[in-house]
Amino acid sequence: MSPAAELAEDVEVGPYAVIGENVRIGRGTVVGEHASIRGPAVIGRENRIFPHAALGGEPQDVHYRGEPTRLTVGDRNVFREFSTVHRGTPTGRQETTVGSDNYFMAYTHIAHDCRVGSHCVFANYAALAGHIEVGDGVVLGAFSGFHQNTRIGDFAFVGAYTMGRQDVLPFCRTDGVTEPKTYGLNLVGLRRNGFSRERIAALEKAYRILVKSKLNTSQALERMDAELPDQPDVARLAEFIRDSKRGFHK
Repeated sequence: MSPAAELAEDVEVGPYAVIGENVRIGRGTVVGEHASIRGPAVIGRENRIFPHAALGGEPQDVHYRGEPTRLTVGDRNVFREFSTVHRGTPTGRQETTVGSDNYFMAYTHIAHDCRVGSHCVFANYAALAGHIEVGDGVVLGAFSGFHQNTRIGDFAFVGAYTMGRQDVLPFCRTDGVTEPKTYGLNLVGLRRNGFSRERIAALEKAYRILVKSKLNTSQALERMDAELPDQPDVARLAEFIRDSKRGFHK
């Protein structure tokens, strides 16, 4: 362990783990044997970092030249065996961020400059390329992968082996290896997260307008605004679509 690392008094570090310079680890965190944490990095409280996980490594960017970029991780996350999270790049956000209460299964990967929200689950081998934004309450299936600069909206569910090349709509189920498509709302996830029947009904109507009607995207958004005013979830969905730069899986 580097003498320049700062660990709270009750942090547990297993044998052969490596804690580098400029790493700060909060109370109650457990670092398993052979795990690696490189800095600059801030790791919050009560995280569980399993054996051979690697956090805060240099970004996989051919233009990176050792600049002091950063990783910031919140609280109560679980990083299972061989999961990897890289720091940011000087030409990107300069920081990779992970929220709280996430579960990253074995061999998952979060690349440079990503922003991951809270209460997410990444199944085995799910991988993010650089500069990806992931909302809250997202579930990514095993072996799913995502193109750089894409976004995955709040409470999205993505099936195993899905290759996301465009933005993934919030509140919806998206699946497909070669041509991912949405398959309705993520009803199980929404109910588990306390969405009322009224909120779900509003989102279902918005989804029908967006996907099932013969309207183009601009016309669908106008109709959603007109028929579903004062619906915060629908407004979030519409804002996500309007902010899309790569298009979205529909």
